Order: sequence, then C-alpha cells, then structure tokens
Amino acid sequence: MADSPSDSGASAVQQALRVVAEDGADDAALRTLAGSEVLLPAEMDAVGPDPKALSLPVYELADGTELVPVFTTRARMEQALPQVRRHRSVVLGALAQGWPSEQLSLVIDAGTPEELALTAHGVRELLDRNGS
Repeated sequence: MADSPSDSGASAVQQALRVVAEDGADDAALRTLAGSEVLLPAEMDAVGPDPKALSLPVYELADGTELVPVFTTRARMEQALPQVRRHRSVVLGALAQGWPSEQLSLVIDAGTPEELALTAHGVRELLDRNGS
C-alpha cells in the first residue's frame, strides 16, 4: 500500500527524515520534524477517564531495548504494525518535550528507508525545538 500523495505534510516530513537519516542533524529538517504531526499507535483500551492523557505504546526488542514507534502516514504504520487499528496524532516536538525516560528510544517510520531511531537524549536534543 503506497503512501497517500494527497498529504503533502507527510511527504515534507518524509523528506526531512531522509535528510536527517542521510546527512545527520540538519537544523531545517529537524525543525520540520519537530513541528510535524505523527501517528502514535494506540491500544484499544488506551482511552481512559482523561481522553487528553497520552499513553505511549512501548515495544520491547529481543535485546531488551524499549522503544516507542511513531509514523508519518497510516500506510507506514499499517505496514510495520498490521495488528494496530487505532492511533493518535501528536506533534513530534511536543512528544519530545515530555519524553518520560532515559531508557526509552523513539523510532520514526520503522521498517522504511527513512527510518530514524533516537535515544532519549537524541529525542530531547534533536526534536525539542520549543526554545529554538
């Protein structure tokens, strides 16, 4: 399933991901990423008494690494996590501002050529652009 060409915002995010993945910490690309909405997979029971509360989906890899996946399009999310049927849209920079743990990594568009994996330090340093 191809990404929808009607969402130019997603293509701008994907271009920014490509630049960062290939060239490193490009400031303009990082600002684009930080200001972009991404899809955060949601568990079926993740909506509790406070619908504004955000529950991060944490996946554990075989080596014990814990990560939170986010995606630039629904097609990319469905490709990586076909069992997930719900998601929430979040601004990536806002997610970075409240990053909860030093042991938790972030992966953007897992399984794609533009995949970007960041440690907690990387999330805060690269994506928290509030003061920039």
